[in-house]
Amino acid sequence: MGYKYINIAFPFEDDDKKNYFLKLNDVGKQAIKSDLIHLLLTTPGDRLYLPEFGCNLRQYIFEPNDSGTHGNIKAEIQTAIDKFIPNLIITQLQVEKPQQGEFDVRVEHTAVVRIDYLFTEGALQKADFVIIEI
Repeated sequence: MGYKYINIAFPFEDDDKKNYFLKLNDVGKQAIKSDLIHLLLTTPGDRLYLPEFGCNLRQYIFEPNDSGTHGNIKAEIQTAIDKFIPNLIITQLQVEKPQQGEFDVRVEHTAVVRIDYLFTEGALQKADFVIIEI
């Protein structure tokens, strides 16, 4: 009996075991997380045959790292998730500056995005989260 694969794993890796070009997900939790990361890191227009797919987070790279920009980032993420992963329930969406560390220059130039979410796997509802830096 063969395995049922759901999608491509993130980060991209060679699959030495099953002779596929890339490693694939066969567990729902891994697949949902990979789908979410793919959505966040894809710029609209980059995906073949689905040009609207993605979340345009790159447009905020040179914007001020303030609450106005953080609100726009939240709206961009929420809109993309609602459109492309509608079965994902966001429980918390935070965008903020990273914690101040000694000699840390990232604080002024980086926004940290944390998405806490729920998803259904079989009869159970499970929780997970993703953190990315912009």
